[in-house]
Amino acid sequence: MAGSSDNGGWSSDGGSPDDLPDLPEEWGVIVIPDDLSELSEEVAAIRAELRETERPSRWRRFLNRPAMRRVRKVAGGAVRAPVLIISMAVLVTVASLFASAWPGPARQPAAQRTASTTATRASALPALELVNADGQTVSLRHELPAVVLLIDGCDCAALVADTIAAVRPEIVVITVAGPVTASAGTVPPTGATPQAQGKTVRVLHDPSGSARTQLKLGAADGTAAALLVDKSGEIIRTDARTASIETFRPDLARL
Repeated sequence: MAGSSDNGGWSSDGGSPDDLPDLPEEWGVIVIPDDLSELSEEVAAIRAELRETERPSRWRRFLNRPAMRRVRKVAGGAVRAPVLIISMAVLVTVASLFASAWPGPARQPAAQRTASTTATRASALPALELVNADGQTVSLRHELPAVVLLIDGCDCAALVADTIAAVRPEIVVITVAGPVTASAGTVPPTGATPQAQGKTVRVLHDPSGSARTQLKLGAADGTAAALLVDKSGEIIRTDARTASIETFRPDLARL
């Protein structure tokens, strides 16, 4: 222990020294620094020695076995995989919500369709050359607006009558029959389609049988084909197969 000259073992008030034993000589000279952080390396070394000399518990020895270390490694991976999957699912859901909420270009309303109805289309009516009841050649576009009914091979008397009754006086109803054999004459009989309530009705004949082809309609199948043509010659509706005016009645107001 230090002597009295450096106050070692003496009380601070100059009294008798405390009866404390001297430090072991093998410890050598002990220097206490003013900054205790300088002892951090020594503290870390001592703690490492204590951990090495500490006797592990039974549970720690069990966990430190190679088999248990492999189990812990697999369990750690099994936990990370679901977390990654859940994170990706959350990101995809959030992205979908933003995409659905983001305003896009306005969609055009789809054309209304009915059973046995070809899609409504706006195209020019071709200038077909047909034959009227007097045997004269006339253009299908001669009088417009019009409802053109192709009635070849069709028992469509009720459809024609209903159409005549439904149209406005300024709308012409044109019926087009199919080819006529030489023995049957060159034109359909005059007055084959009735005139009703001041409405204009034209009975035409297709001598070449090409009207359905040029109008892009299918072959006759026992039903009529109807075309609604406005004043400018545009086809505003096409029904390739119809047996009732109800299929195109709503569009008569557009003529």
